[in-house]
Amino acid sequence: MRPPVSVPTLSRRAKVVIGSIAVLLVLFTAIGTLTNVYVDYLWFDETGYTEVFWTELQTRALLFAVAGVATGGLTALAIHLAYRFRPAFRPMSLEQQNLERYRQSLEPRRTLVLTAVAVVVGLFAGFTAQGSWETWLTFRNAVPFGQVDPQFGLDLSFFVFEYPFYRLLVSFGFAIVLLSLIGSLLTHYVFGGLRLQTPGQKLTGAAMVQLSVLLGLFVALKAIAYWLDRYSLVYSDRGGLFSGASYTDVNALLPAKTILVFAAAFCAVAFFANVVVRNFRLPAAALVLLLLSSLVIGVAYPAIVQQFVVRPSADQRESAYIERAIASTRQAYGLGEVDYVDFAQETTGDDVDTDAALAQLRADDATIPNARLLDPNVLAGTFTARQQIRNVYGFPEKLDIDRYTIDGETRDYVVAVRELDSGSLSENQDTWINRHTVYTHGNGFVAAPANQVVTGQEGGEPNFTSRDLPTTGDITVEQGRIYYGELIQDGGQDVYSVVGAPEGAEPREFDRPEDGSDGEVNNTYDGEGGVAIGSFFRQLTFAIHYRERNFLLSGAVNDASKVLYVRDPRERVEKAAPFLEVDGDPYPAVIDGRVTWVLDGYTTSDAYPYSERMELGEAAADALTGTGTTALPNDQFNYIRNSVKATVDAYTGEVDLYEWDENDPVLKAYTAAFPGVVQPRGDMSDELVSHVRYPEDLFKLQRDVLTRYHVSNPTDFYNQNDRWAVPADPTVDTEEAQPPYYILAARPDEAEPTFQLTSALNAFRRQNLSAFISASSDPESYGEIQVLRLPGNTPFRGPQQVQQSFNTDDEVAQDLTLFNSRNSQAVFGNLLTLPIGGNGLLYVQPLYVEGTGENSFPLLRKVLVNYGGRVGYADTLSEALDQVFGAGAGEAATDSDDAGTTPDTEEPTPPTTPAPAEPTTPPADGGTPAEGLDAAVAELDAALQALADAQRSGDFAAQGEALARLQAAVEAYEAAQAGGAATPTG
Repeated sequence: MRPPVSVPTLSRRAKVVIGSIAVLLVLFTAIGTLTNVYVDYLWFDETGYTEVFWTELQTRALLFAVAGVATGGLTALAIHLAYRFRPAFRPMSLEQQNLERYRQSLEPRRTLVLTAVAVVVGLFAGFTAQGSWETWLTFRNAVPFGQVDPQFGLDLSFFVFEYPFYRLLVSFGFAIVLLSLIGSLLTHYVFGGLRLQTPGQKLTGAAMVQLSVLLGLFVALKAIAYWLDRYSLVYSDRGGLFSGASYTDVNALLPAKTILVFAAAFCAVAFFANVVVRNFRLPAAALVLLLLSSLVIGVAYPAIVQQFVVRPSADQRESAYIERAIASTRQAYGLGEVDYVDFAQETTGDDVDTDAALAQLRADDATIPNARLLDPNVLAGTFTARQQIRNVYGFPEKLDIDRYTIDGETRDYVVAVRELDSGSLSENQDTWINRHTVYTHGNGFVAAPANQVVTGQEGGEPNFTSRDLPTTGDITVEQGRIYYGELIQDGGQDVYSVVGAPEGAEPREFDRPEDGSDGEVNNTYDGEGGVAIGSFFRQLTFAIHYRERNFLLSGAVNDASKVLYVRDPRERVEKAAPFLEVDGDPYPAVIDGRVTWVLDGYTTSDAYPYSERMELGEAAADALTGTGTTALPNDQFNYIRNSVKATVDAYTGEVDLYEWDENDPVLKAYTAAFPGVVQPRGDMSDELVSHVRYPEDLFKLQRDVLTRYHVSNPTDFYNQNDRWAVPADPTVDTEEAQPPYYILAARPDEAEPTFQLTSALNAFRRQNLSAFISASSDPESYGEIQVLRLPGNTPFRGPQQVQQSFNTDDEVAQDLTLFNSRNSQAVFGNLLTLPIGGNGLLYVQPLYVEGTGENSFPLLRKVLVNYGGRVGYADTLSEALDQVFGAGAGEAATDSDDAGTTPDTEEPTPPTTPAPAEPTTPPADGGTPAEGLDAAVAELDAALQALADAQRSGDFAAQGEALARLQAAVEAYEAAQAGGAATPTG
């Protein structure tokens, strides 16, 4: 017999070195972790959301501790019991001789090894469990849905809030038992309780008892899992085309799962009985029976039913279950009350009644006047070229659409804020001082009416009615400094700023260029945002956090300094409300004179029964975002609500959360977990409510769901014979989805325009139009979704077919060849679909031309119109409508009076429309020349107004009289000029 080999020991010096390295690693890790946690706490304290910080931290810590102690402790206990009841005497077989050296190595270190196993296992379990903090909070604060599951008769809160937590408990139970079983087997084997190669008895009595108990617990947990599996059938995808329990699930698998519960319970009792009987034959037979049962009744029988009972007549067998899936999916995605309208039922494709359409256009004072000519997805370069002012400022690639009421008239605007663009700092500006203490913020709000352009020799520019620095225009901005925005980042990382200075100190933050000179105006931040770092401890904390010594050495950091960080509005809301998914498109609005970011927050769940699951980020992708590049995470979910409206003050960074959906049970559970974090809806000001928009990401999810679930008949749903599809964007070469568009328009049978989000829907795998969907953003009708259903037997043109009709038009094709040259390129804007009356859809698309030079930007050159296959192509929307419908059709368009003016060399001048005047006559002999000229101008204005009124009314007799009056006014004006009066301006 060979003597056991001793394990070499470390020298004292090696132990000291290793111990020192380990201590330093732990120390640096602890300092870094504690610093990050403290900096996080300071942010939550600054924003007033410490309730979120402490609740999340305590919940994570609780789950970490419970799971870690339970898993590590019970695993260690099992190993300790296996060692405690090891056999005192072991036969000296070859197997035991080989194990002896391991026993000798472990014996003196068994406490250390056992502790290490418990700690490592506990840490892994704790880190895994703490990530499920939301599952625990929603379970603890569950509220009823008030809706009952049709299969089990349980309130839906059981499936959304309770079932996931029960599954989590069972998963950890399995993990604990398996780890304990593995640890016990290894311990018994090493210390002789389990002898695989030794003749005779393989297990000692103690080992048999312990392993029987552990195996019994495992099978008992399997019985519980089988019971929970019954409820998981509401998430089954066996039906293929629909989600939830299918015919096979209910009639074959559900009974099988119930039988397996009792089979597993019997097997568990057999293992527990083995503690007394101490013979593995009975539990082994029970285990074999359980395995055979699970294969026969849990797998084979459902497969037979599916193949030979369901498939031959699936549309009939699955009918009742498809109805459940349709109703649940609609409810889960907020589509339970969609207004379906049969549209254009008397129209046959391209065979449209242009006379009726002309009458509708003449009477239209809601949709056509607001037809959008400015595409916010194209004009970022134009905004930059005309309103950037300094290189440190910038605009996002995608601008926003919002609406404002000015002088009683509501219109939609393309809006943006002039943000600090950290990535555009020049090389000599990109020092720590400049980046973090001088260039700290943007400045100014820019807006242009979406239906207007200012004409010039090269094309149309936006009519910037709010512009320049400081901001001037028809939207009053009292505080236009932008310290929190989307562009204040570098390489995707937040860029912090150090602001503030002692009283009387010279301002050092660049604010804006000085009026009328090349100088600049500086500013010192005096807002409430930011974390004070006047103390040495705070400065040291941020120096460690950002790994930047200038917090300790720079004179720019003083007793009055603050640090602004987490400055992206979306990141601020996500941090303040980690239980929300935040829409990927924050937009700026001027509310009470302050620039405020408005965001939409979603509550989601992946546990809503019978609802189809979707990939959140994938469903929200379109031609603008690109596949897989949306701001939303690509997580699976099957329930969503736009439950929260959030705002972020662009100057102070203040975050406010408002309960928008007061009936959402998921939000109610979170507000119970985080009391006071979400404010009541009634706290929203009327001005804020007037700027809320229906969120794009939610709308894109809903339109995708509606392509399948607009069908109510189960047979039609199964056959997929009335399926729709989201059309590809016709303005790009890819097959990515066309984005939805905000428009200000009147719905059919409505007189007043509303701000709404819209999208066209094609027939499945065809380019013909099948439906038009819109969601209202108007406060009075917010969230109302209307679907205009087109006749299924008529070939209405879809977006790509309309785009093709534009591209192949002779005049358009000729101009495209001219525009797409070495020095310029044509850029098609958004192709808008506008319902007109109750019989037709009008397509409107702007065409821009952009130079290929470095500083070029797009200008509006043409407007394209399509109605019933007829194409209009002109410099203005008014002229394009005249081409399609005949003279006078374009009078309703905003540009019908040719109000645009030519821009000067610096900034465009807003168009002005003279006020109508009462008819006057030229002065009698003896009047002064100036008086005669003024009277002639007034009469000329009055004649023009009279002509415009006659054209709108369609009264040809009145038009003739107005033309005669205009001719007389022109002659009087010429006579007055000849009399020597000076020509007035303005």
